Amino acid sequence: FDEGVQLISYCPLCAMSYNPQEARILGEKEDSHLLHIQCGNCANAIIALVLISSVGVSSVGLVTDLGFDEVHRYKSAAAISTDDVIEAHHAMQDEEAFFRSLMT
Repeated sequence: FDEGVQLISYCPLCAMSYNPQEARILGEKEDSHLLHIQCGNCANAIIALVLISSVGVSSVGLVTDLGFDEVHRYKSAAAISTDDVIEAHHAMQDEEAFFRSLMT
C-alpha cells in the first residue's frame, strides 16, 4: 500500500510533492485501494486507484477539485440514469428558464 502512495508522489497541476500521510482511503477491495490525495500547495486533489499485484504496483488517477467528504458523499449517491440526462438536456433548451429554476 505504501508503495502505491509513493507512486503518486507529485501533484500533476503544481508539481509539489504530496505528503503520503495525507492520503485518505475511499475504499479497498483485495489488492486495490481507492485513495483521495489533496495537494497542500494548490488544494486540488487526485482520486487514485492503486493496484498491487505480484508483478508490481500500478495506479491511475483523476484530477479533481472535490474534497474527501464530497467524494465520499457522491460515491454513495444514486447513479445518474439515461432519463436524468435527457431531462437535464430538455431543461437546458430554454437557457433563461433553466437559470431561473436554478436561482429559486
